[in-house]
Amino acid sequence: MESFRLKVFRSVATHLSFTKAANELFITQPAISKNIQSLEKELGLRLFSRIGNKIHLTSAGKVLLDYSNRLFKMQIELDNKLNSFKKEKTGIIRIGASTTIAQYIIAKVLAKFYKQFPSVKIFMISGNSEKIAAALLKGEIDLGIVEGKVKSSDIHYTRFISDELVAVVSLNNNLILKNEITLSQLTRIPVVLRERGSGTLEVFEHALKNKKIKLSSLNIIMHLGSTEAIKQYLETDNCMGFISVRAIEKELKKGTLRKIKVKDLQIKRTFDFITLQGSSFSSITKQFIKLAKQTYN
Repeated sequence: MESFRLKVFRSVATHLSFTKAANELFITQPAISKNIQSLEKELGLRLFSRIGNKIHLTSAGKVLLDYSNRLFKMQIELDNKLNSFKKEKTGIIRIGASTTIAQYIIAKVLAKFYKQFPSVKIFMISGNSEKIAAALLKGEIDLGIVEGKVKSSDIHYTRFISDELVAVVSLNNNLILKNEITLSQLTRIPVVLRERGSGTLEVFEHALKNKKIKLSSLNIIMHLGSTEAIKQYLETDNCMGFISVRAIEKELKKGTLRKIKVKDLQIKRTFDFITLQGSSFSSITKQFIKLAKQTYN
């Protein structure tokens, strides 16, 4: 129901990039420019201004983006409501998954969901937990799946599955030869950790705080933006990483990584679904959550 011009506008306004909008909508950049020009001519207003190589929303553009996002959300709600009357489920579900979940958990669920509901369109973004929570609050996604808690009274958490962070090193690590270390030894071992804003780092820092250890007291070599980056780094350096046990199943079987027990430190956590407080699930979202729980519980 949404006009294509408005769809093009929302994409450009969200990314602040004609190139990214063209990639997202699978049309050419000149087609993007033509649609924006036509929309501006129709409205009699400038929606974007250009400063150097960057584009910015004008005041009118910001208002249009706000209302177009509301219209888009209402369209999804309407589609989902009407969908409940159909035998074959159709519609759209917009999902955001934090990095670890996107890489190691969600693919199996998506495959099963598509097999059962081939007519439902799925849009998914990934990023750290902070980014996914922000996307939910902005109305860019309907459902998030995260690995950390974001302090916001507007977000409701529903438990998905349990997880544990474990210390790991490369099998070739010649600095850490024992399979168990103490908390005092941990502060002297070089470690590589996830970046600020990641649920993994938040949970790890909280676990240390409970043991009266500050993150700053560790010998942190660097922060990396994904679990895969940490695993690859561990293969070439005598460092230790803290990673979801669900993310290293293949490496443990192959023997390329090994777990190290840190005495008196056990880091349990949950992966959670997040929705806006007071919002009701569409029938499609309910089916997705149900299938995800069936897959892993």
